[in-house]
Amino acid sequence: MKITEKLSLRIRVFLFFAFLGLASVGAVIAGLIFAFQRAAQPELADAFTMAGLIASFGILGLTAWVWFLFDENVAKAIQKLAGGMMARAHAEVGREIDQNPARYLGELAPAAKAVTQNLSITRSALAEAVERETEQIAREKTRLAGLLADVPEGVLLCSGAHNVVFYNGSAVELLAEEDIEPGLNRSLFTCLRPGPIRSAYARLRAGEAGASTELICATIGEGRVLSAQMRLMRMDEGEVPGPGYVLTLRDITAELAQHAEREEMIETMVDRTRRPVANMQTLLGAFDAGDAPPEFRAALEAEVAGLARDIDRLGSKHDAERAAWWPKGEHRAADIVDGVISQLDYHGINLTADSEQLLLTCDAYQVIALLSHISEYLVRRHGASALSLLVSEDEHGGAMVSLGWAGETLPFGMLDDWLEAPMDVGLAHMTGRSILHGHATDMWPEPGMAGRAVLRLPIQKACRLEDRASTAKSRAAYDFDLLSREVNDDYVNVPLRQLSFVVFDTETTGLLPHQGDEIVQIAGVRLVNGRRVEGEEFDSLVNPGRSIPPGSTEVHGITEAMVADADPIQTVGRRFHRFAEGAVLVAHNAPFDMAFFKRHEGNIGKLFDHPVLDTVLLSAVLFGQSETHTLDALTERLGIIIPPELRHTAMGDTVATAKAFEMMLPMLQAKGLNTFGDVLVEVRKHARLIQDLNADQAAANGSTG
Repeated sequence: MKITEKLSLRIRVFLFFAFLGLASVGAVIAGLIFAFQRAAQPELADAFTMAGLIASFGILGLTAWVWFLFDENVAKAIQKLAGGMMARAHAEVGREIDQNPARYLGELAPAAKAVTQNLSITRSALAEAVERETEQIAREKTRLAGLLADVPEGVLLCSGAHNVVFYNGSAVELLAEEDIEPGLNRSLFTCLRPGPIRSAYARLRAGEAGASTELICATIGEGRVLSAQMRLMRMDEGEVPGPGYVLTLRDITAELAQHAEREEMIETMVDRTRRPVANMQTLLGAFDAGDAPPEFRAALEAEVAGLARDIDRLGSKHDAERAAWWPKGEHRAADIVDGVISQLDYHGINLTADSEQLLLTCDAYQVIALLSHISEYLVRRHGASALSLLVSEDEHGGAMVSLGWAGETLPFGMLDDWLEAPMDVGLAHMTGRSILHGHATDMWPEPGMAGRAVLRLPIQKACRLEDRASTAKSRAAYDFDLLSREVNDDYVNVPLRQLSFVVFDTETTGLLPHQGDEIVQIAGVRLVNGRRVEGEEFDSLVNPGRSIPPGSTEVHGITEAMVADADPIQTVGRRFHRFAEGAVLVAHNAPFDMAFFKRHEGNIGKLFDHPVLDTVLLSAVLFGQSETHTLDALTERLGIIIPPELRHTAMGDTVATAKAFEMMLPMLQAKGLNTFGDVLVEVRKHARLIQDLNADQAAANGSTG
């Protein structure tokens, strides 16, 4: 490639006019020298010199003036037009191209407008056709992801390099600890200890374990024990690291603890009953002999009373343990109410019912059977009428089931008899009392209002549906292209789309990090395969350990009261470092944000030596150095709208920067900048705009190319 082809259009135009001006001056000087020699009159030397200077300055001035006009109205206009066309070709900007800067380019601007309009129409038609063809596939893919998202076990799909390709919400709940959480294209070993995983994978690849294998693994942070099953996937062509695998996880730490407690309870029961029984046998032998003194009777009564207390205590503990391990699920209160109505309707009993929007943790089948059983007894044996059922939230974080009727309050003794009656719930010898014990709860009667009575049944654990909907339970993230991704730690030579990016922004007490200003908020989002990963984001307030000036609060809206209980930069910085591990950091005006992190590396205990890309420099690479490269200008150029209430907030600016960066990636590739190293070379050409932070990567790239 010729060296001139690497130069920007404006530089080439400048060099052309510079050459033209210098060549013209050279031609004038050469002509004057030739004329002076032919004249052979030495006294004309001053005149010829003066004429040459005047002509040279005139030519250079005229050339500079023409170059300036050409640069302003042609070179810059072409550059802006090209940038606009590039944005619309690769970033799908909807706004029409601005023709005003190219008004002196004749038909070029209308032609560019027509091309971009036609491209937009063609793209829309193509998108509609592709959408029609792929709609069914997309529905099936979404349905599959939804099913996997809602399964109670944690499910992860990993590549042969042990990087996460898919995870569901249950996996997040199992693996998430303080600053550790699974993420797309992250190593599984950031969450789980590698030894058992690698060993099981090697067994499966060698064919020693069959189609799948069971294993026990532990989390990195808290060391919780998980039961896992690994199953290899069929290896497709191009999966360089090896076949991927599916890992299902279940937390058995609680199960092991409950098992240990049950074993301890049984051992305690044996130990505590063995000695009293032996003593009673001795005392009974004395009674048989007919010569037992009165103190023997007292001793016997004491032993029997002590044994009864121990058995009662152990029985209560057993009931509590059974409530912990008895299998339960999460069920909508409305579904339980509907089940009771259906059961009673079958027996010809009417019930009016209502429920709040709650999710109950219980054995729904047993609860429905118990309520139906008691309702039927109330009508058949107690003469109750006008039955009603209400499930409402209580103040202790659970739910209260209230079964009411018109009639007298139910006596406790009668309720006890009903609860001891056997019930058909699929298990032998199951009674209402057993169901209550299994849920660690009770049922009691109360007088109601206006001639009504009520039975209360508390459910210990419940939550509102809207609260549950906002949790990560139904979350799923995936990118199956990662299955064929080979791990490469050489950032310089890695294609841009194969890198993971963390786009971030900070809000601070001021603009002078080296003069005492501090961070008050950090936000970040992750991009994998050129797309933002929904749900993988970081947003945290930071206690700066100093006052926040009113002027800064006016900009970002963060007050001292908001950060009073927040963690300091040492803690939040460590969590953010973990979030950004293995990724390229991206920011708008990155040197400003990175200066705060660099200053606190000692306190945080981590080095922020990540590769860094700055959207200011990328904007200059794509749209030319003469353009404005503020975040507002960049987002407006790309058709990105930042809601006013989110501007100058850490997460608002982060999302806007991430959208801009996502749109710029295909534009960089269209310019032939395919690898991280290619981008660094171009970025260096705009160093006068802002500092680049990739000295090591640049040195490595220079040594390789």
